[in-house]
Amino acid sequence: MQKRIRQWFMALTMAALASAAFSQDFPTRPVKILVPQTPGGASDALARIVAQKLSEKWGQPVVVENRAGAGGNVGMEVVVNAPADGYTLLMSYVGTHAINGALYKKLPFDPEKDFAPVATLATLPFVVVSRAASPLKSVSDVVAAAKRSTLTYGSAGNGSVNHLLGEMFNAAAGVKLVHVPYRGAAPAMQDLMGGQIDLVFTSLPSVSGAIKSATLHPIAVTSAKRAASFASIPTVAEAGFKDFDVNPWFGLFAPAKVPANIIRKLNADVNEVLKGRDVVDKFAAQGAETYLTDPQEFAAVLKADIVKWGRVVKASGASVD
Repeated sequence: MQKRIRQWFMALTMAALASAAFSQDFPTRPVKILVPQTPGGASDALARIVAQKLSEKWGQPVVVENRAGAGGNVGMEVVVNAPADGYTLLMSYVGTHAINGALYKKLPFDPEKDFAPVATLATLPFVVVSRAASPLKSVSDVVAAAKRSTLTYGSAGNGSVNHLLGEMFNAAAGVKLVHVPYRGAAPAMQDLMGGQIDLVFTSLPSVSGAIKSATLHPIAVTSAKRAASFASIPTVAEAGFKDFDVNPWFGLFAPAKVPANIIRKLNADVNEVLKGRDVVDKFAAQGAETYLTDPQEFAAVLKADIVKWGRVVKASGASVD
């Protein structure tokens, strides 16, 4: 009996040592970060900054691949079905991971159970913008105009963060901006530029160039405090809506069955990269602020946001199915 116990103990010890050695060697080949949105948005921009730094740290290529469709669900399903070895990661955010479960009646995966939280990367406020020639220059302008006549705002589609932000603004301000859904943020922005709609709620990186060139006018950011690199843009809260604070997180996930030691290695390496001054500065240029968590903390953030945004979706009546 004692011999069997010793053999069992030795086997466990060897397995633990082998697992630890494997995680220390990881990665030994290219790693892919899949972005379930089109190029040019916040997810894509942040993923590429982190991918470059991880590639330098690991001495292995870290490739960013865009796989858009169905509000992010197409790309998410690809990652769910990828080998659980840590070599395929998902760049996700509140919209895809905390909202889609309430928005879509049937998903081919569970946003919590089928993914392993790896690391948060950043928080990043959205911004409400008007075209440069519009008379809508402030939150007060928007509220006053909406009470006089009909104002429209475009979004990337029903149930998107862009859409739900408009509904949250309506509730806070006691107005009724009319929602116009599009098949993606790009066509909404085109119609804003062309004067077909009045406003768009969108992520800062997607319009930072247009703001700097004065093609679009930034009315307000949705976070409780101003974005460091866009400090001239006021917050919605400053206009008198003190509880208005929407500052979505962005982060990395892996398939659920990736070994815990690999998840810990990924988390440690990502957090080390996020502490670098160049990454902090590059994020800030996008309007983002680095956000460090461990996998357990990230899981708790996700769980709370699924509940929070589920309520917003229900109140809005949004549904895709």
